[in-house]
Amino acid sequence: MIDDLAADAREIFRHGVAAADPHDAVLSALRVHNDMLHEVTRVHIIAAGKGACPMTEAALSRVPAGKLGNVVVVTNYENVREIAGAVVHGASHPLPDAAGAEAARAVETVAGKARASELVLCLISGGASALLPAPVDGITLEEKMRANDLLLKSGADIVAMNTVRKALSRLKGGGLARLIAPAQGVALILSDVPGDDLSIIASGPTVSDTAPPVRALEIVRSLGLENDMPESVMRHLEARAAAKPDSEAHTTENLLVGSNRISLEAMMTFAARKGYRTDVLAEWLAGDVQAAAEAFREAARAAEPDKPVAILSGGETSVHVTGTGKGGRNQELALRLAALCESSPLPREWVFLSGGTDGRDGPTDAAGGIVTPKTIQRISASGESVDAYLANNDAYHALNVADALLMTGATGTNVADLQVLLLG
Repeated sequence: MIDDLAADAREIFRHGVAAADPHDAVLSALRVHNDMLHEVTRVHIIAAGKGACPMTEAALSRVPAGKLGNVVVVTNYENVREIAGAVVHGASHPLPDAAGAEAARAVETVAGKARASELVLCLISGGASALLPAPVDGITLEEKMRANDLLLKSGADIVAMNTVRKALSRLKGGGLARLIAPAQGVALILSDVPGDDLSIIASGPTVSDTAPPVRALEIVRSLGLENDMPESVMRHLEARAAAKPDSEAHTTENLLVGSNRISLEAMMTFAARKGYRTDVLAEWLAGDVQAAAEAFREAARAAEPDKPVAILSGGETSVHVTGTGKGGRNQELALRLAALCESSPLPREWVFLSGGTDGRDGPTDAAGGIVTPKTIQRISASGESVDAYLANNDAYHALNVADALLMTGATGTNVADLQVLLLG
């Protein structure tokens, strides 16, 4: 039964990822908004994020003959591929690198040269924030990378992280939209954040920043990072806190074309077709991974006992990193739930899967983890301590010992994470 549950969990997860297919999302949007492609003299395309390549391919199929202008694409290295008529840049994620900074300058050039009679079609998906590092004057790329690394390891949620990232960038927080003006801009956006807040997705390159200028400084201080941040970063945040909010208008329209919620609904529909009673633990699962693991265990205990049950969620948890191990939030969530269910077993067979829809969990080659009642036993049989793995934030190696890593490869999309707990 465990093997059957594991196969079902993988299939349910795949349906969630498929529902966030960036190619189909763009095609659907451009069919509805087809007129705008014909009303301008030229169409330039800027695509950034883990779904940038398939989104660009879909857009290119809809641009009228003779109207295509410059096409610049920025995606993570794993998703890079050649696209006829486009310049494709590979860059690092989740930590930015020099290649991303070069790509950001290419994006600025295309946006800044667009004329009033032209359209700049922006295709934005998860990951674009880290893939387009464009530090403000006075801050080097290395200093911004240091700030980003501190945020990633602080346990901050994506909203807080992106608020600080916007404050340190030329492109984020509406910076790209300001460059596009006076040309017409349209952004088709694939969401990976709670509530699908367009100002937070990819740090809002085409959405004016409405957060008070002091907010980024408050976040850094509340996380206890003030003394660890580069001095240039703190000087900028302090100066920004005393500035007035930017009120500059721009000419870009923003349209949401896909989200984590859509993927969660697709998983619910497919699980029900497979014969599971479906329960949603959270439409956006956030907070510390230990609390999330405990919530799943309690939901399993409370589930109807006489039917197979699928407990599902989407979202993005956080890990406060204190060790030097290897892993990501999905792997650590899976390992922590397996440990909880080992110390206090569930009364029936179960399988739990937690994975990133982009196919990459943290700085690893795994999408996440898929654990069963056998997982902890296999780790212990290898002579290793589960507690030691967790204390060192080394979920990757723990799950690898138990053959419990979820390996999907790059998916070409990113709408945050999805979780599947199946009860036999």
